[in-house]
Amino acid sequence: MERRKVSSSHLVAVGYDPAAQKMHVEFSNGAVYEYRGVSAHTHEALMNANSAGEHFVKHIKKVFNGKRVSE
Repeated sequence: MERRKVSSSHLVAVGYDPAAQKMHVEFSNGAVYEYRGVSAHTHEALMNANSAGEHFVKHIKKVFNGKRVSE
């Protein structure tokens, strides 16, 4: 899954597969987590947020279960 860079001190890049509704989030420590059941609207809101990190914590981390997929 191709990831696009985001402007954040904690997030590096975000990838999204709309068919599978899966999102990969790469963090500044190198870890990559997968979040399932993420709608295209939720992904788009993250990518367009003024603060990607803040938006991630409020609307993704607290709502979806993440699974670490790589370091």
